Amino acid sequence: MSELSGPPPIESVDRALQLLTILHDGTELSATDAAQRLGVAASTAYRLLSSLVYRGYAVQGRDRRYRLGPALVPASAQPLTVGGLRALAHSSLETLHERTSETVQLMVLERRSIRFVDGIESEFPLRVGVRTGEKMPAHCSAGGKAILAAMSNADLDRLYQTGLPPWPTAKLTDLGTLKRHLTQVRQQGYGRNHEETERGVSGIGMAVNGVLGQPVAAITVAVPSARFTRDHIDKCLAALRDAAAETADRLRSAVAVANTGAAKRPAESLPDAGHCRGPEVNNTSPDARPLQA
Repeated sequence: MSELSGPPPIESVDRALQLLTILHDGTELSATDAAQRLGVAASTAYRLLSSLVYRGYAVQGRDRRYRLGPALVPASAQPLTVGGLRALAHSSLETLHERTSETVQLMVLERRSIRFVDGIESEFPLRVGVRTGEKMPAHCSAGGKAILAAMSNADLDRLYQTGLPPWPTAKLTDLGTLKRHLTQVRQQGYGRNHEETERGVSGIGMAVNGVLGQPVAAITVAVPSARFTRDHIDKCLAALRDAAAETADRLRSAVAVANTGAAKRPAESLPDAGHCRGPEVNNTSPDARPLQA
């Protein structure tokens, strides 16, 4: 291939393609970031990014950063399944458990509830038990709050149009209070539960974002309230942040591998990750269910 020389024929198109190349690598950009990368005014970068969003080549999150959009995901792609998520996330859970010595769990959103799909239990005499397979209202759980915080108020209105489901130890009992609480969750970047799922149990949770930048799951650290001190929370929070980021990176990597190899390998050999094909599974199994993003 000959080297490029001279200015591009259509500069605006070239700039848009440069942004697509950056986003395709998994980088997230603000309009200011894009302007610096391209050497243009922020207003110019904003118009370019807005055009990409309009055509589905980019999406903008609540943090106002832009990510790769659904138009660049293969039309034949299948959603991430619970089994695929668990396979990708388990090593992160193991590391998180080693760093915190507490019970760590992976959960997904199912309408107004979260379902625990994996976990590793603490070895302390006083510990929180794993709940794999169980469900509870999302608004009571630290991980559920982290997932709900990514939703718009309109989405929350639709989800909770009949009100919040009751739970014996719930502290958030109406939608207005939940919305105000989720504003705080967005600001701090993680969900927190202090004896809202059950007495004596507290925890923190972070969302795991999929390839399109929206949560597909959450990871939590569950701690007996007697050990839920500020110092311990800070220690667990640093490890939790790493675990959530590591799992999100694995999801993106699996999608990249699937996309580059789709034309060369049969679908059943591809990694089972967000919006890419995975191994054939028994669709009657809970692990085969597509995740609700």
